[in-house]
Formats: sequence, structure tokens, C-alpha cells
Amino acid sequence: MAHTTRRSTGIAGLDLALDGGFSPGTRIVISGSPLSGLELLAQQFWQEGEGAGAYLMLDTVPGEGMIDARGMDPAAMAAAMTGDKVVVDSLSTLVAAWGIDTAVRFVLEDTRPIVEGGANIVYLLYAGVHSPSEEARIMRAADVFITLRQQVHGNEFERTLAIEKLKGSDVPQRVVPYHIVAEGLELSTTSRVV
Repeated sequence: MAHTTRRSTGIAGLDLALDGGFSPGTRIVISGSPLSGLELLAQQFWQEGEGAGAYLMLDTVPGEGMIDARGMDPAAMAAAMTGDKVVVDSLSTLVAAWGIDTAVRFVLEDTRPIVEGGANIVYLLYAGVHSPSEEARIMRAADVFITLRQQVHGNEFERTLAIEKLKGSDVPQRVVPYHIVAEGLELSTTSRVV
């Protein structure tokens, strides 16, 4: 797909790593711990440019412009999805409430018309909450799978973003360091030459 048809992630360094952003009509899963910044990444994508789309909040009190999806069933959630940029915060809550079979059916079937219409749907997935079998099924359902990792080394955090699956394109061969700043996530786009 041509670079000009991609939808910006709202993060310049991530757009660079994705050759311009997300291809329209893709299911994107962002996995990480609750403190890794995955919500910030999703919000930066959702708020980028014109026409924000729908941000379905299942986990907590929704912020300004978000849809309160707590207690919604999957059919009501699919009906609430509007615009070209949709965020489901979080897929982990959907799995806990409705089970893995319903969650995978939601990702692949219930939202198919939205994806086929060219929208991007970002699903947040909390690492370490699901069984390996559940995680594998979610990874297979995704068109794009991004993992945010953080480790503590001495007295510093080391945060890296890995694009692990990218349907229709080559997967980048390196992880990208990132920082959490007041505006959200900021990716390092420089490489050290040794």
C-alpha cells in the first residue's frame, strides 16, 4: 500500500517505523503493562488529525469525548464504533467479561464491516493477564501487533516498542526505544552506529 494512504499513529517515530502509519482497514493490538504507556499511544492515535472516531472505554470512567462502554455487550460496542479511528480500551476487559471465544469473534467478525470500510481499530491488551493460548488467539486475529516493554536497569527505566506483526509488510528488525513524556509517547528515531 502506498505511503500516502496510511493513517498517522500520532507519533512521528512510530509513523517512521511503520513506513507512514497504519494501513486503513487494519486491526491493531497494542500489548503492554498498564504502566507502559499503551493508553497514551492509543490516545495519541485517536486524537491525531481531524475526526477522532470512537474511543470505547471499558476499564474506567471515560475521559472527554470517550464512550462509556462499561457494561455494553459486544453488539452494542460494535454499533458504537464510528469514524476512521476506533480504540477499544481494553480487549483484556472484554476477554474477562465475555470469554476468549466471544472476544476473538468480536475482533474478527462483529467488527468486520467497520474494518472493511477502511477504519483502523486499536485494541489494548494487558500483558501477563491472559493465558498463552488466549494471547496466541489474539495475536492471530490481529493485523498489526505492537508490544511495549519496560525494564528497570539500576535506577533507570528502559522502554522499548516492538512491532511484532505487520500484515502485508516486512516487520522491522529492531526494537525502538521510547520515552513517556507529558504529551504522550516519544520514540527515538536515531540509530547508533558502532
